[in-house]
Amino acid sequence: MLRVLGIDPGTKSFDLVVVEGERVVWEYSIDTSVVARNPEALVEAIREAGSVDLIAGPSGYGVPVTFNDEVVDPLRFAVEVLLLSRWEVLRELVERGDMGALVYYSLARAVEWLWKNRLPTVYIPGVIHLPTVPRYRKVNRIDMGTADKMAVAVLATYMYRELFGGDYSGATFILVEAGYGYNAVIGVKNGVVVDGLGGTLASMGLLTIGPIDAEIAALGGHWGRSDVFHGGVFEACKTLDPDKAYNMYREGVEPCASAYRAMIEGLARTVAGMAATSLRGVKHVLVSGRIAETVKRELEQLLPDLEFHLLPVLEGAKKSKHAAQGYAVVGSGLGKGPFRRLVERMKIRDACGTALDYVLHPRLEEAKQRLIKAYVESVKNPKLCR
Repeated sequence: MLRVLGIDPGTKSFDLVVVEGERVVWEYSIDTSVVARNPEALVEAIREAGSVDLIAGPSGYGVPVTFNDEVVDPLRFAVEVLLLSRWEVLRELVERGDMGALVYYSLARAVEWLWKNRLPTVYIPGVIHLPTVPRYRKVNRIDMGTADKMAVAVLATYMYRELFGGDYSGATFILVEAGYGYNAVIGVKNGVVVDGLGGTLASMGLLTIGPIDAEIAALGGHWGRSDVFHGGVFEACKTLDPDKAYNMYREGVEPCASAYRAMIEGLARTVAGMAATSLRGVKHVLVSGRIAETVKRELEQLLPDLEFHLLPVLEGAKKSKHAAQGYAVVGSGLGKGPFRRLVERMKIRDACGTALDYVLHPRLEEAKQRLIKAYVESVKNPKLCR
């Protein structure tokens, strides 16, 4: 029976899950800061997972389905294509101890190690790469849901059938993925992803500032990669503990309370907007992520006409995050395992292009060309959109 390892590079922790058939048979979690200080810790965890047929590797902002033997320059592929960054910038941020950069650094080193050891690994798309999302919804978008959020949407589509019956064609819902750093809202209609707003678009997050007034960017002058990791709820609450931040919100401690409320209302507006446009008539909202229970409870009060459900986990899972399970599900489908029909329906193999293809602003033209060049030169069979 096919054994697939999924690796989710989360802001707080790296989660690893092995799926055999449709069941989780092994799971492991390791703090991201530990991986950043000692990448060998992740290597040991991968070894501990035992023999697997395929690894769904950490994929950052996503890439058209790419197998390890198609990669020719792993570090460039990881840093420039998967992470939309540059090695010198990343290294500087890590030296400064920037929390968000630790995730990027750990991911890049993991990709490099998987490539050097020729392990059977596949990297997967983000929402913006999927052909099922209309082009007009991608205009001036980069993060419509990173690879991990897309993977959760695939898991949620599978679980929708488990929750409500029927086949995949009846799976129509909105997914709210509420993580330690970022949130995402993804729309699934008739079993395929049709819309999404990712980490800095869905709402303010615990870490990130979220969708900002362009005047803020103009007044702030030069913005760097690390800026997307700041300006969120944690900044206002002066804590990195989600439970403490929530308690401060409930107690009305300012400015924490207002920041937390802003995050919740931002998510509510995003869900309501999607329910009124691309997912018109939708009934169900599935909620996942590290702060799922809190977010579900708050959104139910603001959007009483929708039905909210916590996203269940795969059979056998006890401690792993939904994203790691989702990675394993996608990997299993690409490896012709029991999730093959689901992955084929969601057209994940048909993903194409880069995360910057649809940005119109002239300031991004150089970055777009640089990304295309990095993608074309770091893999053997680049899948650019026609």
